[in-house]
Amino acid sequence: MSGMTSTTPRTQDLAGRTALVTGGSRGIGLAIATEFLSRGAAVTITGRKQDALDVAAADLGAHADPSRVLAIAGNTGDESARASAVTRTIEQFGSLDILINNTGVNPVFGPLMDADLGGVKKIFDTNVVAALGYVQQAYHGWMAEHGGSVINIASVAGLRSSGVISAYGASKAALIRLTEELAWQLGPKIRVNAVAPGIVKTAFASMLVDGREEQASAAYPMGRLGTPEDIAKMVGFLVSDDASWVTGETIRVDGGLLATGVI
Repeated sequence: MSGMTSTTPRTQDLAGRTALVTGGSRGIGLAIATEFLSRGAAVTITGRKQDALDVAAADLGAHADPSRVLAIAGNTGDESARASAVTRTIEQFGSLDILINNTGVNPVFGPLMDADLGGVKKIFDTNVVAALGYVQQAYHGWMAEHGGSVINIASVAGLRSSGVISAYGASKAALIRLTEELAWQLGPKIRVNAVAPGIVKTAFASMLVDGREEQASAAYPMGRLGTPEDIAKMVGFLVSDDASWVTGETIRVDGGLLATGVI
């Protein structure tokens, strides 16, 4: 089953906590939801398509108590959808302790001088503005009073220029700066961190690696591309009490790619 692992959970350190994972029906988002469930949390997953969410929720529920899984369809870029997801999560589970801003789009490739500005605006609206919108909803709905942890899924493209996914990279650079600002403004009760993956084998990244995975992997010191579970394990650490003095950080999970000086 995509996104699921057969490993036995080592702890239940997230028991009693509730997480909302955007873009949770597949790939990195689904792996993060799986990780949280395996550690005892209740999880809401969101996405645009209810049918895809229903399949993901059924898979998640088959490996954990299905009463700890909620699937809510809605466009991340829609303010009312964000408000509904937060409100329904708190109503269902009684809290919202963890927010994962995982939704990302990239309809623009190639040189910026040829970029469609409508596409660029969509990238920033979804990848940056909507992420802030979700933090605002979580803050006012629960975290301002009770505290919590926010993880923004960024990208190595937000840390170094690629020339190929440049508009996307610029949006992720903005998300990284947003992470730092929020960590400063929302501490000490709310921790805000980011994870910057390299290329992870998901449908989202398929345009970059289809037919050339061996060539792409050769650029990584670890000799392979990432998996959604690689990212989920880091996110699980960052939201846990083991990372209680970590905030405002962007953690690269990139198989050593940026250590080579290229992207």
